Amino acid sequence: MSNPLQISKTYSQFIQRWLDAQPQWQAWLDESSPHPLTKSALVNLFQQALPNDTWLTSSEEQFLASLRTARQKAMLWLGVRDIAGLASLQEVMQCMSDMAEIALYYAAEFAKNTLIQTYGLPQNSQGQTQSLWIIGMGKLGAQELNVSSDIDLIFLYEDEGFTLGGRKEISNHEWFILQGKKIIRYLSEFTSEGQVFRVDMRLRPNGDSGALVSNLEMLEEYFLVQGREWERYAWIKARLVYPLQEADASGLAPSLNQIVRSFVYRKYLDFGIINSIRKLHGQIRHEANLRANQYPERALDIKLGKGGIREIEFLAQMPQLIRGGQETLLRTRSTIQVLEHITHLQLMPRQMADELLSAYYFLRKLEHLLQWRSDAQVHHLPSDVAVLDQIAQRMGLGDKKAFDQQLLQHQSCVANYFAKAFALDTSSEEIPILIPSASFEQYPEFIAKLELVKASKRFELISELSKQNFDFILLYVLDHDPLVKELTLIKLLDFLEVIFRRSSYLSLLKEFPGAIHRVLRLLEQSKWASDYLMKHPHLLDELLSSPEDVATEQDMAVYWVHWQTELERKIALNLAADQDDEAVWNLLREAHHSEIFQILLADLGGFKAPQLPVEKVSDRLTSLADIVIQIALNYAWQAIQKKHHLTLPLPEAGFAVIAYGKLGGKELGYGSDLDIVFIFDETLLGSESDAILPHFFTLARKFILSITTATSSGILFEIDTRLRPNGEAGLMVTSLTTFENYQKKIGLNTAWVWEHQALTRARFCVGDPRLGVKFEAIRREVLAIPRNDQELIEEVIQMRQKLHLGHHNSTQNFDLKHDAGGMVDIEFMIQYQILKNAKNFPSLMDNIGNIALLQECANCGLINQTEASQVANAYRLFRQLQHQIRLDGVSVARIEEAQMTPEIFTLRQQVKSLWARLFLKVQ
Repeated sequence: MSNPLQISKTYSQFIQRWLDAQPQWQAWLDESSPHPLTKSALVNLFQQALPNDTWLTSSEEQFLASLRTARQKAMLWLGVRDIAGLASLQEVMQCMSDMAEIALYYAAEFAKNTLIQTYGLPQNSQGQTQSLWIIGMGKLGAQELNVSSDIDLIFLYEDEGFTLGGRKEISNHEWFILQGKKIIRYLSEFTSEGQVFRVDMRLRPNGDSGALVSNLEMLEEYFLVQGREWERYAWIKARLVYPLQEADASGLAPSLNQIVRSFVYRKYLDFGIINSIRKLHGQIRHEANLRANQYPERALDIKLGKGGIREIEFLAQMPQLIRGGQETLLRTRSTIQVLEHITHLQLMPRQMADELLSAYYFLRKLEHLLQWRSDAQVHHLPSDVAVLDQIAQRMGLGDKKAFDQQLLQHQSCVANYFAKAFALDTSSEEIPILIPSASFEQYPEFIAKLELVKASKRFELISELSKQNFDFILLYVLDHDPLVKELTLIKLLDFLEVIFRRSSYLSLLKEFPGAIHRVLRLLEQSKWASDYLMKHPHLLDELLSSPEDVATEQDMAVYWVHWQTELERKIALNLAADQDDEAVWNLLREAHHSEIFQILLADLGGFKAPQLPVEKVSDRLTSLADIVIQIALNYAWQAIQKKHHLTLPLPEAGFAVIAYGKLGGKELGYGSDLDIVFIFDETLLGSESDAILPHFFTLARKFILSITTATSSGILFEIDTRLRPNGEAGLMVTSLTTFENYQKKIGLNTAWVWEHQALTRARFCVGDPRLGVKFEAIRREVLAIPRNDQELIEEVIQMRQKLHLGHHNSTQNFDLKHDAGGMVDIEFMIQYQILKNAKNFPSLMDNIGNIALLQECANCGLINQTEASQVANAYRLFRQLQHQIRLDGVSVARIEEAQMTPEIFTLRQQVKSLWARLFLKVQ
């Protein structure tokens, strides 16, 4: 039996019953059902039953009959295709959702037309006509409606006011209640032609006890005062289904989207939702078990039962609620789409997503087959073996045995993933209560501080659940780390004090106690790291997984390309959603914070990887800064392009950012300022020069603003532009010609020797690469200028003395950077060698870092190999010590006399010795 119509008639009582009643439809179905039931085909079906010129003026009885007739014909067409295996799951779900939208349109318009005759149209205080907004929730909102689904609706309107133009004036609220009641009746009332859709309004504010219709102000107040966690889950899928033309790209009207987005998606990672979903699932499972006990034949529920459709939906939507405030990609309604996005963001293994999707397709197909039999909302398997054999055949599995095996495999897989995702990461079922005097008696200072914290007003104001989680975290530490130091416990308490007003952070640590150990280790290892975490507690999320350090520089290059691409994608999504500048800046800052923290974890040794050398830390911090500069500059340029209708992209605009100092030398540390200079070259612009040149100063200002402005997420960097020609007295943006003349000492204003020293570490950072090539050529020409050796030595010594006076050390401790024999001496010696000898040894001009340049000086015979090795060892060690001291939270890196090891003393003396040999010959 291969005829689709005959297959579906044999399988479905619903189809058989309707074709018995309407035998003339059989020929039409034979002709139509081989073709997909597209939205345009659906529209044609409804238009045939409800002609444009008559349906609004027909009687209510005729309208209801026509609407139902169109619905039944559409259902028969879709049923034949689905039962015969001609339609994909996506086609079935989309068709049902489109059918609901079309039916709602007809019902809403007919109700509206009926009310206009008596009351006129609702208006706001400005005289603007108001429309009822019908919000599709659940599977209708997600466009994943099943073939016998209720439609979950919420009725809203924008503004209060009164009707105008009718025989009687009523309030907007009264008008929309009348319209809403009519819509519900038009769709759900049974007539001789059946019904269109069952309508469920229980998701509205306050459920069955709430008003049928709410305005936006009422909705916003409800969300703020009474909105519950399960309602956040429900509103993920909310979509405006009437009138469709008032929805923007978000799927909602703009004013409504703003309210819903702030309710559903938290600004910070929201791990408290895990327990909320766990409780909601427990309630659903409990109700399903009660029904199964009452009706044993319904025990196997493929929707609400173990390993069912609802568990897949929960697994998909948990990351949405946790991270949707930060990841706009997760703000989608479709279960299928969100699983793909979760995988793309590496929040779920590909294999897990594939298995969940496979189970979802299987269970939804099975759900539809169960419902097609009698057009009923059925989710339990029948007990009739013959019927199960039929279902197995329609599922393409041959017989009941193969079907049972496949069903069990999918349900077991889903149930296993769900149990892992929502089970506590601890064997304890109950949250233990902390008794400080008994549990922490060996930590008297900690107990005293804990008592002060618990007696504070701030602690009193947090929720009971947060207080329980706070106690759980502390007791967990004691139970699992009895040797923890008291100072570390006090630091932990300081940290918990910072975060306990944000319940989701306490929930995160409660749900993932493994992160507690990592917090403790971070607090022990580095004061700078612990301060950074306290300043940016959302970075707790980074501690949930154990980072594996990238093995090679080639791997790092690939990593940075991927990181930049992902960040640019997120910014583009924000711009598409009409986010303002601050939203984009915050996104950039938070991404930067997260990556700094990842570098920091690798720097401290991660959790599995070895500690990262300071040179690699600087390399990564510099690569990160370069990308942030590029993205911020591109964003600023795009705004100028849009405003002034410019077409040239930034890489062709003749503008560049030049990096100096630590950024230029790729030796950035945590919290380093960025020394930069802006240059442009009008000769690269040709005929577009006049149109573009006036905007370069605006570009520089916008860029600096985007980097340095303090938003709710902090700042990115402090910017120092004083190394530009003429320093603070010079123009913010300099032409390449002016820059060249200044550096080559052509004209009145000329560069000092110390500015040429700074040029040894300068490099093209971002912008037009053609300008980068020109800049590098000028840099090399300047460095190769012949110089009088004695004058050069005097200039270098004079600059060194100024720096020394500016960082005077009155102690006996050794300042690793500024004291004699320290890092500045090494850097000055290298810069001296470059300025003196670059003309004869061009390899010295390569910006390859100080340690490599010392070796190059030896290769050129300017110092001997022993001196090069000794001073390189000193520089490497001093940088590492400086780095460690700053990680301990000390801004000035000095070695106390008691800590002055023979190695440090010897290396310092070797640096002094080379300095004396190079410079003291003229004194």
